[in-house]
Amino acid sequence: MKITFIGGGNMAQAIIGGLRRGGFDAKDIKVADPMAETRAKLAREFDVAAVVTAPDTAPFGDLIVMAVKPQQMREAALSLVPGLGPEQVVLTIAAGIRLTDLSRWLGGHAKLIRCMPNTPALIGAGITAAYATSAVSAIETGNAEQVLATMGKLIWVKSEQLLDPVTAVSGSGPAYVFYFIEALEQAGVELGLDAAAARTLALETFLGAAKLAAGSTDDPATLRAKVTSKGGTTEAALASLEAGQVKAAIAKAVRAANARAGELGDMLGKD
Repeated sequence: MKITFIGGGNMAQAIIGGLRRGGFDAKDIKVADPMAETRAKLAREFDVAAVVTAPDTAPFGDLIVMAVKPQQMREAALSLVPGLGPEQVVLTIAAGIRLTDLSRWLGGHAKLIRCMPNTPALIGAGITAAYATSAVSAIETGNAEQVLATMGKLIWVKSEQLLDPVTAVSGSGPAYVFYFIEALEQAGVELGLDAAAARTLALETFLGAAKLAAGSTDDPATLRAKVTSKGGTTEAALASLEAGQVKAAIAKAVRAANARAGELGDMLGKD
């Protein structure tokens, strides 16, 4: 498999780095990026060929990864049309770009995959959800999985419409986690802990709890119950959270993110 990246920023570098660590041949990777500094970094760190514009990467690879910013997607897609063949698969990691719009910009191209990673992908610890059109074969889906797996875990969804909820839950999700860590740190400092201790306690609590949940057959509600003693400190804290309707507020926040994802899709799809 030969891969062409359109855009060589952080997410593309995370994928390329994972591929190279896994033994993928540098000669089978080409990247287009307008920034000289980015091209130099790609060549230096990953030994891949990096050029200025998308047409400069022609002939394109079996898989073309669109890793440009959403606002740049239309222009990048249009630049591919003269050299794009019907057998090539185009995969977009740009948030909010719908496949109907991408297909239109690509002159009606059918073999398309859209995915939604999140920022922990930068350290290989992300979660990515993906959707492929019916024109993408099982073998081509497997090739895409090889690429996407470099960012962490991967799930496939049955319809593209589900990628908006994915964006709301996991795409934006790291920010929710950082927000809660921030709140725990602040509370610890207010109760007399020094800042370093509060930060370590908050971070390690999140890391440990997430690992425990990931390795357990119990659902989160059961795990929560197991650490909540009758009349204890955890029960008091959870009662306060329930009184403050924190769970409902989180659900409301996710719905707001989902709605905004739809709005951005509408905006970004305008010609």
